[in-house]
Amino acid sequence: MTQRSHKAGAFRAVLRYSFGLWRRQALLASGIAGGMVLATLAEVLTPLFAGRLVDAVASAASAGVIDEAAKAQAFTAFAAMAGLALIAVILRHAVFTGVIYFTLRMMGEVVRSAFGRVQRFSTDWHANSFAGSTVRKVTRGMWALDLLNDTLLVALLLSAVMLIGSTLLLGWYWPSMGLLIAVGSLAYLGVVAVLSLRYVAPAASLANGWDTKLGGSLADAVSCNAVVKAFGAETREEARLDRVMDKWRARTLRTWQRGNVNGTTQGLMLLALRVAILALALHLWLEGQASAGDVAFVLTTFFVLQGYLREMGMHLRNLQRSINDMEELVEMEAAPVGVEDRPGAKPIAIARGGIVFDRVSFQYGRHATPLYHDLSLEIPAGERVGLVGHSGSGKTTFVKLIQRLYDVTGGRILIDGQDIAGVTQASLRSQIAIVQQEPILFHRSLAENIAYARPGASMAEIERAAERAGAHEFIARLPRGYGTLVGERGVKLSGGERQRVAIARAFLADAPILILDEATSSLDSESETVIQRSMAALMEGRTAIVVAHRLSTVRALDRLLVFDRSRIAEEGTHATLVAKPGGIYRNLFERQALELVQGLPDAQAEVARMKRA
Repeated sequence: MTQRSHKAGAFRAVLRYSFGLWRRQALLASGIAGGMVLATLAEVLTPLFAGRLVDAVASAASAGVIDEAAKAQAFTAFAAMAGLALIAVILRHAVFTGVIYFTLRMMGEVVRSAFGRVQRFSTDWHANSFAGSTVRKVTRGMWALDLLNDTLLVALLLSAVMLIGSTLLLGWYWPSMGLLIAVGSLAYLGVVAVLSLRYVAPAASLANGWDTKLGGSLADAVSCNAVVKAFGAETREEARLDRVMDKWRARTLRTWQRGNVNGTTQGLMLLALRVAILALALHLWLEGQASAGDVAFVLTTFFVLQGYLREMGMHLRNLQRSINDMEELVEMEAAPVGVEDRPGAKPIAIARGGIVFDRVSFQYGRHATPLYHDLSLEIPAGERVGLVGHSGSGKTTFVKLIQRLYDVTGGRILIDGQDIAGVTQASLRSQIAIVQQEPILFHRSLAENIAYARPGASMAEIERAAERAGAHEFIARLPRGYGTLVGERGVKLSGGERQRVAIARAFLADAPILILDEATSSLDSESETVIQRSMAALMEGRTAIVVAHRLSTVRALDRLLVFDRSRIAEEGTHATLVAKPGGIYRNLFERQALELVQGLPDAQAEVARMKRA
């Protein structure tokens, strides 16, 4: 696809999107357009009565006396001009009031729709997108919609009515004048449209792309400021931002320079049109085809029309700019969500929590090699299962498939006999409590973060969950206790504290299925022991899946699944697997045991005995 056809497609896509929003307020949009047309027609007729007023004054001046006919004509013209001006003011006030409500509703819909879509985009989409860039796309598109509405509903419509109305009115009196204005105006608008859409717009799109990258770079550095400080990399980040700024500045400079060329071209064309109309008006006067009032009518009409023509060039540039600014928002709205609920999907009802992988195959995106192929496995309700293995062996993907963060490419996953592909995602995930390896907290109070899994929980229930997670003690020491704001992504808390809050959230969820993804990885040994006892109590009567690199966290589980190269290579209890000579699990355990107990003779002796067995 050529760049030109891409831009034309983007232009149409943005207009379709905007008109789709207009249709939701069709009555109000029609009222705004109708009011603007009437207000503009009042302005179109004003120069006509200005000419009548000049004729009345001129006739009285030539006669040397003000007769009753001239006086009546003058006052009639004056009253008509005043009345038309009042009508225009009232109608415009009504129009702009309508536009305010119309646009604010649309902007609210845009933000809600974009936010809802971003929330539902796949895990891959979020992994490949800058949060700062996404926010920039939404906010820039929202304000561009405001400009688009003003341009189409008010500015361009007003200018078009003024141009058509004035051309027809002048053409009614002098066809040659109407023809000159029509041809000149169409030529002017054609050149402006070509320059705006074919010359300025491509440069503006590139500038917007770098504007988005600039926002992403800023957000990336600011959100990772702790890492920047840890490595003393402030100057390095500033240099990195400067490189992005240089690209942004160059693209923006080119856009503005092209806009300046566009504006100068418009000025020259308006000058040529003005000279031609003045020359024709003088010719009509010299030929006796126009009176002094007629010339005043033509001149007044043209000067009003010239202002609208000049503004129309600006409005076309604004239209092009608003289209460019909305492109990325519209593209985001049109992008596939990734994992979608099927039509007619119903909430899942999980009573016991039995999980079955029935000949499941899965591969990431365009990867040629499947991660899983015909994987079949059953986890009975209430069983506590540990997932162990080297990094990249498929443990985390196993958990994400249960949550349906990805759709399987073959086979099916059943929970209590229900295919999770046919149920609503929200209902599925609301019945799975998860503690992630890197817990993420909202910049809200500790109480809100803990209660996120169950917003209606009482303060007593929140505190009880915190106590069971070993978080109550450190929370109670904070000046504002459970009302303490934790900072963006929980930055005000240590890693271990964030982990405990996340575990408390899982306790409060009280879901039939529990997933612990390295849930104790950020805790010291003493805290880990306390938390493991609490988690053991939480697992009772629930289906629990524990992902662990630290094998001490899975020794007491009912069954361990050892992943190797995207397959389950071994399974059994800790005792069974550790007794298997040359086994993957045994090798992992021996390596960790040696790392942890260096310098402890008794532990070393135990490892030595295992190797001899």
